[in-house]
This record gives sequence, structure tokens and C-alpha cells, in this order.
Amino acid sequence: MAKPRYIEIHNQILSRIEAGEWEAQKRLPAERDLALEFDVSRMTLRQAIQTLVDEGILERKVGSGTYVAEKKVSERALGVTSFTELMAATGRRARTVTVSYKTTTPSASEMEHLQLSETDEVLVMERLRLGDDEPILLEQTTLPVKLVEAFTRSQLTQSLYATLEQAGINPGRAEQTITASLANERLSELLHIKRGDPILSVRQVSYDQNDMPFEYSRSFYVGERFEMTITR
Repeated sequence: MAKPRYIEIHNQILSRIEAGEWEAQKRLPAERDLALEFDVSRMTLRQAIQTLVDEGILERKVGSGTYVAEKKVSERALGVTSFTELMAATGRRARTVTVSYKTTTPSASEMEHLQLSETDEVLVMERLRLGDDEPILLEQTTLPVKLVEAFTRSQLTQSLYATLEQAGINPGRAEQTITASLANERLSELLHIKRGDPILSVRQVSYDQNDMPFEYSRSFYVGERFEMTITR
């Protein structure tokens, strides 16, 4: 399967950052210049940039441009809890709405976090998670296709962890990177908040009982509807 063009650009930009061509806090060239350099449309270039922003590699500064993000302090989570269990613990009814669902080739970040190669395929799905019909977060989940190819879309989108347990994959520890950011136009529409409202961005790699990574997710929580407690 051929790589989507935006993933190729994502990987090239990431490689140049890792090689030191663009250092932390350095502003990237303007989007129109990068689009010309990569010979793609502005829309394709923006898709690659946005993926890097979601991964915490780049950051946008209003009125200034796009910069290489500083490496931030990571907090290791003690375990993995499903959204359904989390809502049940707070007395809310969990509901999931699937926004997108596709099989594709992994990006460089996805290969690194999930220990995959370029020949592997991944399932990428976006799910809007609601508690008592109020949007709590938008979750972008990447899974190796080889782990989930026996299951249906409904099984994976409605109760992912319960479905994975049927395949003998029991969630263990997780590593999270937590950042504060502001809602863009798409997030504001999906989460029913205003553009520029505070959100909590969480990137997570989940490991199974054998300490093998099985899930890479990027979640965007509504700041005023969610709080995270960390036990040291």
C-alpha cells in the first residue's frame, strides 16, 4: 500500500527535525514555501503539519507561525483504564461516536511508538467520547492491523479494550505526554466548545501484559469537563 502523501511529508519534516536542521523553538518556513518545496497543495501540507502538532513535535503560535516544540516533561501513568470504566466510576453513561475509520501505512511516529516497520499497516480511528451525551474528548487511536484484523468495526469502535481482551491482549502500563493547548476550529465543532477554549492534549502509548505496545493514541479533552489526577 502506497503511503499517503501527507504521511511522507510528515516523516520528512520529522527526519529534518531529528537531524538538527530545525532546532527547538525554530520557526518553520511559511506554509506556501513548504508546499512549493514538497510540490503539494497547501491542504496536504497542512495535514502533515497538523499531525506533527497533534504529536507534540510542532506547535502553532497565533500570529507568528509554526515552531519546533520544546521537549516537555513526561508523566508516566500507573495503568490503563477504558473510557467506559472511567465514566461508570463517575456515574455517567458512556457513548461513542465514530468520526473516521481507516487502514493506512504508519507514520514515523507510529512506527516508533508501536515498534512497527514500513511494511506494516495500521488502523487509525477517531472517536468522539461522550458522558451523558456531553462531549468529553476526541480520541485518535492507532492500532497494528495484525492485532485487530479478526474483529469488526463495531467491536473495535464501541468497546476497544473489551474486544482486545478477547484476543488475549490485557492492558498493563501506559506512558503519557500531557500538554495544554487551545481548541482549533475542528475540535471546537466536534467538542461543542469555542475556538481557542482550553483543552488538555494527551498522547499515550499503551502496553499489554507482556510489556509490548499495542495502542498509540492522541486525545483532546475539554478543559472545563475533565481533570486528571496523578499519583506519585
